[in-house]
Amino acid sequence: MPIKIPNSLPAAAILEQENIFVMDADRAYSQDIRPLRILILNLMPIKQVTETQLLRLLGNSPLQVEVDFIYTESYVPSHTSQEYLTEFYGTFAEVRHKKYDGLIITGAPVEQMEFEEVAYWEEVAEIMEWSKTHVYSTFHICWGAQAGLYYHYGINKRYVAPKIFGVYKHHLCVENERLFRGFDDEFYVPHSRHTEFLKADVEKVPELTILAESDGRAGVYAVANLEKRQFFITGHAEYDPLSLKSEYDRDMAAGVDNVEVPINYYPDDDPTKTPVVRWRSVANLLFTNWLNYYVYQETPYELDSLYKSHDSID
Repeated sequence: MPIKIPNSLPAAAILEQENIFVMDADRAYSQDIRPLRILILNLMPIKQVTETQLLRLLGNSPLQVEVDFIYTESYVPSHTSQEYLTEFYGTFAEVRHKKYDGLIITGAPVEQMEFEEVAYWEEVAEIMEWSKTHVYSTFHICWGAQAGLYYHYGINKRYVAPKIFGVYKHHLCVENERLFRGFDDEFYVPHSRHTEFLKADVEKVPELTILAESDGRAGVYAVANLEKRQFFITGHAEYDPLSLKSEYDRDMAAGVDNVEVPINYYPDDDPTKTPVVRWRSVANLLFTNWLNYYVYQETPYELDSLYKSHDSID
């Protein structure tokens, strides 16, 4: 089934070229189906790239998905025009009265700052608090995962050097977890970050379960509070084939000190060769499983019935 997004959204043309079914509003409303309503808090500076990556995966399932995008009012990104934001995005104030089947909080290029120093931290914290009563399941990615673990459970990040950068091998830490149904015993995921949270800190929180981790420097990959349907994912399975290359080339051109070639990415670790994609099936399974098992299968048909006892916080 399709994702419902504005036809004029730049990602729509790209997805249609990839044979991912995109549906306009008129056709969606003609179908007697309640689509899953997904809210995406896009914190990345170049919005279009992240939009396309996420919509590609959300559209690769048998479920009809309706997506809303929001950005932070407390900090307007410099790499995306205000006209673009006005046309395709809303603000938290405009959606806070709504209920959603799922929420995705993306990464952000602020990981080397303390959380409270981030210009939009208070707004993100407010959205995460709101998600407890207005969203059925929340999916946090990279910095979003670190922010969520810090806000909800008091787990702080720590800095690492050199940067965790490349495509790392992972394994599952639990058996028969629905989020990883269909995964191989070993699987690969891209990472690109200067910070991490410690496995020992996660294990101190009884509500949290470590679902998967890396065999190398990438550490913990997936953490969940399964009862509250909160997921915290440290890697970037949604990355395009050339995302790591773009970051590497950017840092090299900028003269960043001690830039390392991303591991397990280029054949023979040679950046003159074409990167090898090892994570495409992982990405599709991960997002499809989340949509199916933790959103579609359990969310109430009438979203207004979500947490009615908490409606007074509006």
